[in-house]
Amino acid sequence: MDNYKITMNLLGEDEFEEANAQFIPISGDEIASENDINRMTFPDTLPLLPLRNTVLFPGVILPISIGREKSLKLVRDVEQSKGFLGAVSQLDYKIDDPVATDLFKTGTVARIIKVLEMPDNSVTVIIHGVKRFKWQNVVTETPYLTASVHTLDDIMPDNDTEREMEAIVSSLKDLSLKIIKYSSHIPHEASFAIRNIDSSVFLINYIASNSDINVADKQHLLEVEELKKRGLQLCEHLVKAEQFLEIKNDIQLKVKTDLDQQQREYILHQQMKTIQDELGASPVDQEIKEMEAAAKKKKWNKEVRVVFKKELDKLKRLHPASGEYSVQHNYLQTLLEIPWNQYTKDNFDLKRARRILDRDHYGLDKVKERILEHLAVLKLKGDLKSPILCLYGPPGVGKTSLGKSVAEALGRKYVRMSLGGLHDEAEIRGHRKTYIGAMPGRIMQNVKKASAANPVFILDEIDKIGNSFHGDPASALLEVLDPEQNNAFYDNFLELDFDLSKVMFMATANTLSTIAPPLLDRMELIDVSGYIVDEKIEIARRHLIPKQMEAHGVPKETISLSKKVLEYIVERYTRESGVRELDKVLARLFRKAALKIATDETIKKNLQVHNLKEYLGIEKFSRDQWQNDDYIGVVTGLAWTAVGGEILFVESSLSKGKGTLTLTGNLGDVMKESAVLALEYLKSHADEFGLNSEMFEQWNVHIHLPEGAIPKDGPSAGITLVTSLVSAFTKRRIKQRIAMTGEITLRGKVLPVGGIKEKILAAKRAGIKEIILSSENRKDIDEINSIYLEGLTFHYVNNINEVIKLAVK
Repeated sequence: MDNYKITMNLLGEDEFEEANAQFIPISGDEIASENDINRMTFPDTLPLLPLRNTVLFPGVILPISIGREKSLKLVRDVEQSKGFLGAVSQLDYKIDDPVATDLFKTGTVARIIKVLEMPDNSVTVIIHGVKRFKWQNVVTETPYLTASVHTLDDIMPDNDTEREMEAIVSSLKDLSLKIIKYSSHIPHEASFAIRNIDSSVFLINYIASNSDINVADKQHLLEVEELKKRGLQLCEHLVKAEQFLEIKNDIQLKVKTDLDQQQREYILHQQMKTIQDELGASPVDQEIKEMEAAAKKKKWNKEVRVVFKKELDKLKRLHPASGEYSVQHNYLQTLLEIPWNQYTKDNFDLKRARRILDRDHYGLDKVKERILEHLAVLKLKGDLKSPILCLYGPPGVGKTSLGKSVAEALGRKYVRMSLGGLHDEAEIRGHRKTYIGAMPGRIMQNVKKASAANPVFILDEIDKIGNSFHGDPASALLEVLDPEQNNAFYDNFLELDFDLSKVMFMATANTLSTIAPPLLDRMELIDVSGYIVDEKIEIARRHLIPKQMEAHGVPKETISLSKKVLEYIVERYTRESGVRELDKVLARLFRKAALKIATDETIKKNLQVHNLKEYLGIEKFSRDQWQNDDYIGVVTGLAWTAVGGEILFVESSLSKGKGTLTLTGNLGDVMKESAVLALEYLKSHADEFGLNSEMFEQWNVHIHLPEGAIPKDGPSAGITLVTSLVSAFTKRRIKQRIAMTGEITLRGKVLPVGGIKEKILAAKRAGIKEIILSSENRKDIDEINSIYLEGLTFHYVNNINEVIKLAVK
C-alpha cells in the first residue's frame, strides 16, 4: 500500500462529542496488508479496550486518547508484548468505569502502531484495526478486562454478485467524493485516499469509520457479516448525508446572496447619504427635525417628554436601512399622533342638547335624561369623571346610533369600536413595540383617530366578546371601564399611562347574561326595550321614510303613507322590537316606487292598505290576537323573546287513562318542571277547587303550547299552566281578553318575572284588556311610561287562588 494521508476523526476515549477531522501521515510499512492479515493467527483470549463514542473497523487506523488507569495499563502491557487487543465500543458512552455487560459483543482485533506522550501529560495511542471478533466469556476483570474470543470472517460476494458488488463500491466512492466536496471541514486530500483504495473490504470499512454516522449505526455496520449487505447499508447512510449537505449548502448560498444584496444596498445608501449631505437635503434628518418641532407643540407631561427624547436619540443612532429603525420610527410617530391632554370643549347648552337628542331619536327617555344630567353637573361643577353607560335591549332599537347624537349634543368627537367576536387581549392592550408591525390596542387607536382625549366612545356588542388561548379581552376591559383605574390606562405598545377618565364610554348589548359580572358591575345599566306600534309609526314618519325617499331618489310629493298604512306595515310585514326590519321593508317599497317612476308608470300618491300587496308582496305575519274561542283549558300567557314580547296559548285536555302527563310544543326543561309543578299543586289542593283526588288517576293530562317549531322555556308560564289545568278539570271557561305571566311555587305563591314592558306591548298588540301579574312586579309597572299602559287593567296577586278567582268564570 502506497504512502498517503488518511482522514481520521480524533475521538478521545473521554470525549463526549466528535472532534474535527485531522490528518496524520502513516507509512504503508506500518500497516498490514490483506494477505498479511489472512496469514495472522490470533490468541483465544484478548484484553478488551472500551471505546467511548466511536467504533473501530478492520483496516482502519484510529487515534484514541487514553484517560482511564485501566486502559493505560492495558496499552502499556500490549505495547510491551507487541500483541493484540480487542477494541469494543461501549453501549452508553456516559459510563466512566464500564464492566463487561456495558460493552457490545462485537469488536475489532487491533494492533498498537504508536503511543504518543502529549504535552499536557495525556497519552494518545494509534491503533490499527485488523479483524472482527466476538467475545464470549470474561476471563479476568483486573487489572483490566480480558475475555475469550473468536474471530469473524467477512462473507465475500460470489461470482454471480461480483458485478453488483462493483457497482456498490463505485457508488460508495462517488457518494464519498460528493460529501468531501460539499463538506467544508474535510480537506480535499481525503478524496485522494478514496480514489487510491483498491480493496473493497477496506474501502467500505474506511468510509464507514470516517463518515458522519452515529455510533449505534456504525456498530450495526460492524456486526454485518456479508460485505455486500454492509456496503448497501452504508450507501443508504451516505445518500442521507449527501442530501443533508446539499440542502445545507443551498441555504448557505441563499444567505450569502442576501448578505451580498444587503451590503450592496448599504453601500448605495451610504453614497446617497453623502450626496444628500453635500446638497444639504437628507430626508432622514429632515424627518427627525420635523418630529422635534412637532414634539415642542405637544401638551406632554414630564414623563412622556423624557421618554420621547430618549427614544428619538436612539432613532438618530440607528441606520435607516435596519429593521429596528422602522420599529422605532413607528413608535415615535404614534407618540406624536396620540392626543395627550388634548380635549374638545363641551357645549353646556342643555336646551340644544335635548333638541338634538329628540331630533335624532324618538323615545329612549332614560338615556336622554342621563346625558342631560351629566351635562348639568359638568356645567355646575366644571369637572366630572365621564359615566360608563351600558345600553341593553333587543336589536334595532337605536342603541348604537344614539352615540352619534350624544357626541353632537355634547360637542365631542365620536368613535365606535365593535367588540363582536373579539378574542385577543392584544386587541385591547396592544402589542409589544419590539415586534415588527406592532401597533397600539384598538382603544388607543380610536382615541388617536378622534384626535381628542375626551370622545364619546361606543363599545358595540360588548355581550359578544369571546376568549381563547390569546387571553380574555373582557378582563382587559375591566381597567378601561373602571373610573378609578382608567386615569392611568397602560397600553403595551406605548408603555406609558394614558388618561381615559374623560372619555365617555357607552357600551351596547342585546343581553346581559353573557357579560362577565365584574365587567357588568363597572357599568351603569340602562334598559332600552322595544317600541310600541305608535312609536314605530312615529319613527317611520320622522326618520325612516325621509331617509329612504332620499336614498332612492323618490321626490317627497310623489308618494305618502298614512298612519293606518304604516300601522298595517308594522303589524303584517315586520315582527321585531326595533325598527331595523321596518327600515328594510320601507326601502323595498320605495325601490318599487322608484321603478314605477323611472318607467313612467302611473303611481298613486296616497297608498292604501289594499295597494301594499303590489309593492311589498304577500303579508309575512298575522297579527297576534286574542282568540275568542270558548274552549275549556285554553289560557293566554305572555312571553319574552329576543325580538320583543309575544302572547302564547296554553292548551290542556283530558282523556280517559291512568293519570299520565304528556307535554308537547318544544318545551325546555324549566317549562316542563313548571308543568309538573302545576299538576302537583292541583292534586294537593284538589279540595279547594271541588275536585275528587281520584280523578287524577283516571284521566290522562295533555298540555300543549302551539307553534311547536319554536323552542319555549322559562318559569314565567307557571300561573298560566295552573289556570289551564284548573279550567280543564273543573270544566270552567276563562274570562275574555285576559292574559297572565308569573312563576309559581309548590306552596302556590306567585313570584315576579322579567320582560314586563315587552310583554305589555305584546298584550296591547293582541287586544288584551286585563293582565295578571305578581304583586312584586308592581314596581316594574311604575317605571313604564303611561303611554304604554293605556287601555290595560292590571291585577296584582300573591298566590294562585287569587289568579283562579280573577281568570276563571
